[in-house]
Amino acid sequence: MADTDWRNQTVITEFTLLGFGDLPDLHILLFLLFLVIYIATMAGNILIVVLVVADQHLHIPMYIFLGSFSCLETCYTSTILPRVLASFLTGDRTISVSGCLTQLYFSGSLACMECYLLAAMSYDRYLAICKPLHYSALMNTRVCLQLVAGSWFNGFLAITIFVLFISQLIFCGPNKIDHFYCESTPLIKLSCGDTYLIILLDFILACVFTLPPFLLTLMSYICIIATILRIPSTTGRQKAFSTCSSHLTVVTIFYGTIIIVYMLLKHDTLRDLNKVFSLCYTVLTPLVNPLIYSLRNREVKEALSKAVSKYVIFTNIGRDS
Repeated sequence: MADTDWRNQTVITEFTLLGFGDLPDLHILLFLLFLVIYIATMAGNILIVVLVVADQHLHIPMYIFLGSFSCLETCYTSTILPRVLASFLTGDRTISVSGCLTQLYFSGSLACMECYLLAAMSYDRYLAICKPLHYSALMNTRVCLQLVAGSWFNGFLAITIFVLFISQLIFCGPNKIDHFYCESTPLIKLSCGDTYLIILLDFILACVFTLPPFLLTLMSYICIIATILRIPSTTGRQKAFSTCSSHLTVVTIFYGTIIIVYMLLKHDTLRDLNKVFSLCYTVLTPLVNPLIYSLRNREVKEALSKAVSKYVIFTNIGRDS
């Protein structure tokens, strides 16, 4: 009987993203805030990609990972923030079902890729600190590029399977998603049919594709911290820790907020807090990534300084001619 009831209802063709609620007086302010964040995120991450590509001194695994990570963050931000900016500017918060699934596919793929890339970067730091004599043999450019390619492949593979299944769900109302982008949990709740299998699949894919890179990252840093603590001199410990502190900061922000959102904030009464923490891994991490790596990394600062000097010289020559 229940199955017949939902089949007799009208199948919806679009969703409404509730976002940050009905705050028309704050739309312009929020639009300007998110616009500044988006521009700063794009500029900072693209700058790191350009520096890694242009400066030969940065053509080593650590910075190839960093360039790939910045490229990923640029894409990740672009799957979410432009749609949020458009909704603030036009007031139109609707999105088609196909558009929602497309956003879910790309945002989910890039988030999964980030897990794998962070794991690859932590493995790189593990080899550099715990196996320094074998580092050049175990981590060369070829291995680095293979790890980057594997991260992108696994990210797309995991979400392709999930989205193929979720696209088979029937949505017949209500059509309001209480989030600022299309995310799997609120989307599944809107389905009229049985969602047991898709929830089970979500759990299995999370265990198979996202748990291993998380555990690899965790184990790498346990080994790294244990190795650093065994270094006798304070200067040696500080120098070793400085090589991985930037990456550890990004890992803590990314995984810390994801754990809070998906494990601690399941109750409906905390959904607004859920959105705030979701902003941390979808918006804050891509924004602070260039700041953390540029301010705490001597090689990146030197590459940036050389690039600025070359630009100034080139500009002066152009004016003189």
